[in-house]
Amino acid sequence: MKILISGHHVEITEGIKQSIENKFAKISKHYPSILTLNSTITVEPHQQKVEVTTNYEGLKVSVKASDKKLYAAIAKAAKKLQIALSRRKGVLTAKFNEKFVVEQSDRFQLMS
Repeated sequence: MKILISGHHVEITEGIKQSIENKFAKISKHYPSILTLNSTITVEPHQQKVEVTTNYEGLKVSVKASDKKLYAAIAKAAKKLQIALSRRKGVLTAKFNEKFVVEQSDRFQLMS
């Protein structure tokens, strides 16, 4: 999985890269069909924000998290993305296992 990291009002250091790669490594193992992960880090006074976007099975999945500490915001975003992807996977599984109902028509009842 390729992780693209961009920063708004922040320089992306090696520590930030390592943290993001470590937190999202579990997601890449559980969802191997995800090819890219776009993450944007924004620093504002007293607030660190992380936004993560990816495409999973034809749908754009995006999560946002914020905290006073950057590494806590990254952890929150990873957890939210894990939940969003599992929800999407559940919807796809439910559609795959959906049973079709065959309705009886009145035409057969009139003929007998």
